[in-house]
Amino acid sequence: RATEQWFVSMETNRLRAQALDEIGRVRWIPPWGQDRIHGMIENRPDWCLSRQRAWGTPIPGFTCTICKSVLADPRVIEHVAALVAKHGADVWYQKSAIELMPAGTICPKCGGRAYEKEKDILDVWFESGVSHAAVLKPRGQGWWPADLYLEGSDQHRGWFHSALLASVTTDEKAPYKSVLTHGFVVDGAGKKMSKSAGNVVAPQDVIKQSGAEVLRLWVAAQDYREDLRISQEILNHLVEAYRKIRNTCRFLLSNLYDFDPTVHRVPYERLPELDRWALLRLGEVIPRVKRGYEEFEFHTIFHALNNFCAVDLSAIYLDILKDRLYTFHRDSPLRRSSQTVLFDALVALTKLMAPILSFTADEIWRMLPDAVRRGAETCSVHLVSFPEPDPKWQDTELAQRWERLLQVREAVLAALEEKRRGKLIGSSLEARIVIDANPDRYELLRRYVQDLPTIFIVSDVEFRQVHNLPLNPDFTVRVEKATGNKCERCWNYRAAGGTFPDHPTLCDRCVEAIR
Repeated sequence: RATEQWFVSMETNRLRAQALDEIGRVRWIPPWGQDRIHGMIENRPDWCLSRQRAWGTPIPGFTCTICKSVLADPRVIEHVAALVAKHGADVWYQKSAIELMPAGTICPKCGGRAYEKEKDILDVWFESGVSHAAVLKPRGQGWWPADLYLEGSDQHRGWFHSALLASVTTDEKAPYKSVLTHGFVVDGAGKKMSKSAGNVVAPQDVIKQSGAEVLRLWVAAQDYREDLRISQEILNHLVEAYRKIRNTCRFLLSNLYDFDPTVHRVPYERLPELDRWALLRLGEVIPRVKRGYEEFEFHTIFHALNNFCAVDLSAIYLDILKDRLYTFHRDSPLRRSSQTVLFDALVALTKLMAPILSFTADEIWRMLPDAVRRGAETCSVHLVSFPEPDPKWQDTELAQRWERLLQVREAVLAALEEKRRGKLIGSSLEARIVIDANPDRYELLRRYVQDLPTIFIVSDVEFRQVHNLPLNPDFTVRVEKATGNKCERCWNYRAAGGTFPDHPTLCDRCVEAIR
C-alpha cells in the first residue's frame, strides 16, 4: 500500500515479462488481437487496484489504529469472504471491523486489537479479471483455463487484459487458451444505434417477429471481425435463407417416410452416378463446416450450409430426383438409392446445423427413425458427434465429368427459360432438346445417353457430333416441342404413351411401375 492506494507492480516477480510470454501462447482470433494486447501490456504502468468510491466491492483490508500497520492475513480475508458469501457484500458496510474479523485477532506488530476497515473499493476490472477463478476453478479439473474468452474489441484494454494479469499473478498462466474479438452491432447503414436516432433493433423484437432461429442465423452469418450490421432488410434475407434450409430438410424428411436405413440402404458401389455426385458434394461440405467451427469462422458455416441446400440439393439433385421419387415403384432400386442419399444428407445436415439452428435440428432429429436415435448417447442431436465423410465419396474423375455435364444442364435450363418466356412451352417436360457438340463433349453426353432427359427434366434429348464448333462453348442447344403423348402420371411425353389398353393415359414406364 502506498499513498492510501493498493497497487500490483508490473515488474515485481516479472509480472510484465510473464504476461507477455503468455500472450504468445494464446490463440488470438483475429490474429491482430495479439499485437494489440501485447502493446498494451508492454507499455502499461503498475495496476492501481483501489478506487475511492462510496460503494462497490470492498477491499477486505484492516489497519491497526495504534501502529497503523496493515493486517495482511489470509485467514482474516477468508473469514470475510465466508461472511460475504453468506450475507452478501452489504455485510462489509453493516458490521464493524471487529465483527468482520475472526475472534481474538490481534495486531502481529504491536498486539493491538482495534482496527479500522479499508474504505476504498476494488477496481471493477479486478472484479472481472478474477472471474475465471470464481467461475471455472470450483468446477474441478479440465475447466481451467477457459477454452475461449469472447468479447468486443475494446476488451484488450479491459477484461482480456485484467484477466491475464490477475491469472499470471496467481497461477503464472493465462486464464484462457483462445481469445475471440468481435465488432459491435450497428444499423444497416453502419451507424451506431441509439434511441434518439430511432435505429435500434432489439433482439426481443427480432425473436418475436421471426423467431430465435433467425436471430442465431444472423449472428452466424456475419463476419464478426468487422462491425455487425442489422436491419429489417438484412433480416428478411436471413429469413429466406432459413426457409430454404428448413424446407430442404422438410423435403428430405417427407421422402423418407417409407425408408428404413437398416433394411433399404443401398451400398455405395451400387449407387448411380447422380447419387454418388450428391454424396461427393456432401463430403466436401462436412469438412468445410467442421473447419468453420474449429476456426470460429461461423459465416463460412452459414454459406456452406445455405449453398449446399439451395444449389447442390434444391437446384440440382432434388430437382432431378423428383421423377424418381414420385413416379418410380416404391422398391425401385433407383428410388431406394436416392433415399439412401437423402437420409445420409439429412442426418449430416442436422448434426452440422445443430450448434446454430438448435431448435430446427432438434425438430428434425425427433422425426428420424428410432434406429438413428436409439441409445441414451444419441437421444439428442446435441449429444452426438459431427459426421465424418466416407473416403469412398471422394471421386475426382466423377467430379470433373459432372462439372462438365452440369455446364450443359445450365445451358439447357437457360434455353428452356427463354422458350418459356416466348410461350413455346409451359413445363420443361413439354420440350425436346437437340444438342450439337464437339467430339469431346459428345463423348461425355454419350456416356449419359439414358440419363439426359432426367438430368435436363425434359421428355427427350437428341445430341449430334459436330466438328466445326468453336472450342468455347463447344456445344449448342436448341429447344423443340416434345412429340408423343403426355402421360397423366409422370407428365412426360413418350411415344409409347396411350398404347396400353388397360392404361390408355399412361406411358410405358408408369405402366411398369404400377403393375
